[in-house]
Amino acid sequence: MIWLTWRQHRKQAFYTLLGLAALAALLVPIGITMRHTFADLGLADCAAQLARADVALTTREACDAGFQRFGDRYDSLNLVAVLLITLPVLVGLFWGAPLVAREVEQGTHRFVWTQGVGRTRWALMKFGLVGAGALVLATVYGLGVSWWVDPLNKAAHEGRLGMIVFDLQGIAPIGYTVFAVALGIFAGTVWKRMLPAMGITLAGYIGVRAAVELLARPHYQPARTQTFPIMADGPPVVSRGDWILTQGIRNSDGTLVAENMRIQCPTGGKGPDGRVCGAELGLDSGAYNWQLYQPGDRFWLFQGIETGIFVALALLLLYLAVRRIRRIA
Repeated sequence: MIWLTWRQHRKQAFYTLLGLAALAALLVPIGITMRHTFADLGLADCAAQLARADVALTTREACDAGFQRFGDRYDSLNLVAVLLITLPVLVGLFWGAPLVAREVEQGTHRFVWTQGVGRTRWALMKFGLVGAGALVLATVYGLGVSWWVDPLNKAAHEGRLGMIVFDLQGIAPIGYTVFAVALGIFAGTVWKRMLPAMGITLAGYIGVRAAVELLARPHYQPARTQTFPIMADGPPVVSRGDWILTQGIRNSDGTLVAENMRIQCPTGGKGPDGRVCGAELGLDSGAYNWQLYQPGDRFWLFQGIETGIFVALALLLLYLAVRRIRRIA
């Protein structure tokens, strides 16, 4: 069975490794260039200094300007990030979906299951070997992209918890890839043709990923709140590395007056236009800026929770796929 599985999937493995090598040839030079730029702008020291609460105003302004220049230079890499985020589902489409659907569509499953290889043994061997290969590829991918995206993490206000960058690095890509492969396998046992199985895999993957990212991830841990005064001298307080879920301006009784905005006026109560600060919003004297956020130091905890969710879903799908195989004619 091991030899047969290798014979059946060696072309897929070869083309996947070729694609991974091409991706490395693209990302490694960009990653090295980003690191040189990051060092030349002195941003490594800036990242350490901005983590302290007593950083000087001139240092903060100089560092913010440096981070802005770095971001402007590498803004176009968002397109590369979108490409990278699709790789796990591609593994599910071209490794998982054909695994059973192609056998059934071509009728070769009848020959295999009548040659002394039971359905359960066949399924466990095929699923295990293909899943192990996908696991190794996902691990290499996750480590490589974590190295590549590190300067972008440090330059971004939202840090590693930001949308897209969270999905690209750490151990989360392992969970996504294993889930995509398991979803493709299960789809192939229900819709026994390759193209429908691939379509269902794509739609199901996008739906589950969107639901987890938008509905579940913000609530893995209770969010924290933070307040800032409206009247203050110096630059606005910025939470670098934290994931801001929502923010706004509240009156002294806690009523949310304005959503998704912040204001800050110098001590004395006059805004830039000379009017009383917040007069146009009807704020009272005790109004304050407010935000709900997830701290940046929860990155690995959130990675572990999300990976666990997708691995558990993958195991459930594989169990259902084995049960389905027993009923395939």
